[in-house]
Amino acid sequence: MSLPALVEPAAELTIDEVRRYSRHLIIPDVGMTGQKRLKNAKVLVIGAGGLGSPALLYLAAAGVGTLGIAEFDEVDESNLQRQIIHGQSDIGRPKAESARDSILEANPYVEVVVHNERLDNDNVLSVFEGYDLIVDGTDNFATRYMVNDAAYFLKIPYVWGSIYRFDGQASVFWPSSGDEAPCYRCLYPEPPPPGMVPSCAEGGVLGVLCASIGSIQVNEAIKVLSGIGDPAVGKLVIYDALELEWRKLKVRKDPSCALCGENPTVTGLIDYEAFCGAISDEAADAAAGSTISVVQLEHMLKERAEGTRDFVLVDVREPNEFEINRIPGSVLIPKGDFLNGSALEQLPGVDSGTQVVMHCKSGVRSAETLAVVKGAGYDDAVHVGGGVVAWVNQVDPSQPTY
Repeated sequence: MSLPALVEPAAELTIDEVRRYSRHLIIPDVGMTGQKRLKNAKVLVIGAGGLGSPALLYLAAAGVGTLGIAEFDEVDESNLQRQIIHGQSDIGRPKAESARDSILEANPYVEVVVHNERLDNDNVLSVFEGYDLIVDGTDNFATRYMVNDAAYFLKIPYVWGSIYRFDGQASVFWPSSGDEAPCYRCLYPEPPPPGMVPSCAEGGVLGVLCASIGSIQVNEAIKVLSGIGDPAVGKLVIYDALELEWRKLKVRKDPSCALCGENPTVTGLIDYEAFCGAISDEAADAAAGSTISVVQLEHMLKERAEGTRDFVLVDVREPNEFEINRIPGSVLIPKGDFLNGSALEQLPGVDSGTQVVMHCKSGVRSAETLAVVKGAGYDDAVHVGGGVVAWVNQVDPSQPTY
């Protein structure tokens, strides 16, 4: 179902703009009026990472007049495999500034607004105000729910995308466009259990998948802004890059939705970190008082080498992660083996006197497995806060990061 254009046309296009956008102008559905709407549009892209990179570049190339960038991170070498808006010389620079420079190089007629800050409950509403459309390129559930709620309260439509390994999803959430239009909470009423869905940093992502989903987001943004075609409101697009399969599912408005339902319980911004939970309550309880630093671990490893201490250091990451870098002296037992119970057979006996020390990339997965180990009777087990990332940063910078 087509919807009215989101923005009014700009007064005119300059001669240079007519030349630049000529391939749009000769499309009857877009034409001069549609291109003027794009020129008059103000779009905020959240994140200048995997999804934000192609989204920002194609929105700029399409002639969106004002582009906002909400991004607080810095460019890391591991970003360059997929975040094509940045280059080698940008490593260490704020992503928002790097993205701004690339946009202006691609299209100097675009006004770029940089929000070099982390979005939170204190600033998200003020950052969103004044924009016509949000393009969500975030990679964590807490921010996604916050974006959904803030956009709903301000009645701003937003285009959502998600990627993981070879799979991608996209949709448009615009509850104010009609009584049957759903929001993100209608699709995902509750976040997945903590630790159940790995982030891209933990599980990886095929670089080109970002372009596939990011381009879909821009395609939907153009349709919403200019009022052409049938936007993906009430639809979920699913892409399997390995099988080259596209599916489109209908998403219905949930009458019991906590935000847009008949009796809403979310009437303002909430504590999204607590709602999504970085780790489960069991993991948090297990880690309380049982977390050591990488400096402590380094000292323990020296004592073990001297024969004055006995412990087993368990890496709970995946085998491909273990190949990239590792803490010397660790043994690999993936988290999945702890969840299915087979890992316990590989540990020293509970009564052996050998302490179990666990680590992962950042400390989340090891906290989850620590809860399993403590539940099995290993009361003195501990995990390493910060994991391999902290080890490389503070102890052994010669190893690569990922």
